Amino acid sequence: MIRDPFGPGFAELPDELPIFPLPGALLLPGGSLPLNIFEPRYLAMVRDALAWPRLIGMIQPRLPAGREDEDSDEDVGAAPVYQIGCAGRIKAFQENGDGRCQITLSGLVRFRVSEELQGHDGYRRIRPDWSAFKEDFSPQSLSQDFERDRLQTILQDYFQLTGLSADWSSIEAAPGERLVTSLSMICPFDPREKQALLEAPDMDKRAEILITILEMAVMEARAGARQH
Repeated sequence: MIRDPFGPGFAELPDELPIFPLPGALLLPGGSLPLNIFEPRYLAMVRDALAWPRLIGMIQPRLPAGREDEDSDEDVGAAPVYQIGCAGRIKAFQENGDGRCQITLSGLVRFRVSEELQGHDGYRRIRPDWSAFKEDFSPQSLSQDFERDRLQTILQDYFQLTGLSADWSSIEAAPGERLVTSLSMICPFDPREKQALLEAPDMDKRAEILITILEMAVMEARAGARQH
């Protein structure tokens, strides 16, 4: 996959990083994530991050079981976070004139939380450890063993059972790597499943995890339908 040509190189990555804990939101290297920013603390975060290297760390909070989809300030703002997230570079920024802004993050490289630092203007900051993820800067490709037909078959069942719509011509035309990345990010998986996709060591393992999650979701949906 093509990496962001305007982002920093591995040696230029910062020692401090603002983080945006957001349940169910997944950013992967090479992916693109649009965000609508309206909370004062995250507006301040965007303002500060717009200076070089324009990086924000997307990371999932660890919310109590059964409350993974909640996004209240109380839960997310102070919740512990997973140890691994992904830094995205702000590649698009637009003010809406009503106190909100829209940004698009270009997924650059994953990080491990080394320590959490004192917050600033209400948003959280960490000291990131980038050392295990240098390969995120290299083009990621799928092996010849990638089971694309299996993925597309189970994806059709998943979309049908969940009532989601899809542009199948675009899906069939997309390169395998882009397809795996995009589906991992946009499908409404459980936060723990999203985290497993993020932490996959390579593209082949991510594709394998993606197919497994889809198959399990389809099995559960069919079992639930039979019970009714």
